Amino acid sequence: MTGMWQDRTQCVVTLTFDIDGPSATLRRNPELADHPSVISMGEFGPKVGTRRILELLARHSIPATFFVPGWVAERNEELVRDIAALGHEIAHHGYLHEPPSSLGPGEDEGAILDHGSDILERITGERPRGYRSPSWELSADSLNLLHERGFVYDSSLMGDDVPYLVGDPDRRLVELPVHWSLDDAPYYTYAPVAGRTAPMATPQDVLTAWEWEFDGAYRAGRAFMLTMHPHTTGRFARLEALDRLVRHIKERPQVSFMRCIDLAEEWRKLQGQS
Repeated sequence: MTGMWQDRTQCVVTLTFDIDGPSATLRRNPELADHPSVISMGEFGPKVGTRRILELLARHSIPATFFVPGWVAERNEELVRDIAALGHEIAHHGYLHEPPSSLGPGEDEGAILDHGSDILERITGERPRGYRSPSWELSADSLNLLHERGFVYDSSLMGDDVPYLVGDPDRRLVELPVHWSLDDAPYYTYAPVAGRTAPMATPQDVLTAWEWEFDGAYRAGRAFMLTMHPHTTGRFARLEALDRLVRHIKERPQVSFMRCIDLAEEWRKLQGQS
């Protein structure tokens, strides 16, 4: 055992993809539903970008986790079934990309969780065991609601760079932490009609930032989790950056690529949790 991991693993790497489609845009500003250009930018993810990402993962024999809003899954059932059939994990990401902290008086967080789970189970045959809150914003009730529904892990918080346990002592979930610097959206998103006008980073700049972050995680024997969106990273230059990053990671010995559910279950064992 090297560091905190079993089987001589030095660093665990988890590649995750949020197939938001246009759901986040519609949730943030329903008035954009009649703006075909910005909606089509989101639709590129499930229509084009996800298939390219699946090809990259197949070339490298890497398992990954895809977080899918129920609204997107309903409109792309064949894609969701194909992802699951390839051995990747399908996890929960709300219905219409609703951050739990933003829900209005007429919106029930538990009902949204159940609705999304029902949709994913109907399509894949399995109920999701992992959850990522849209925009990484949980409510004060989220962890308890997830525990009541049998979820194994959440991936929305930023309190560490290895998994940790969250929730009440008798209602523990595994937290798989994230961070904005390891998300493609802050680097690449440009949508003037939605108010996103910051200059886009180059794929080379993003590759360098992520290589440095991985190298630090590897030296420390910790974990490296990326959050990406097919409508963003599915573009050719950005996909090339991801491919080069994967090849950089695979040059290091004793690296384990894991789906989120496998990492969460491994962490529970390491912590003596049943």
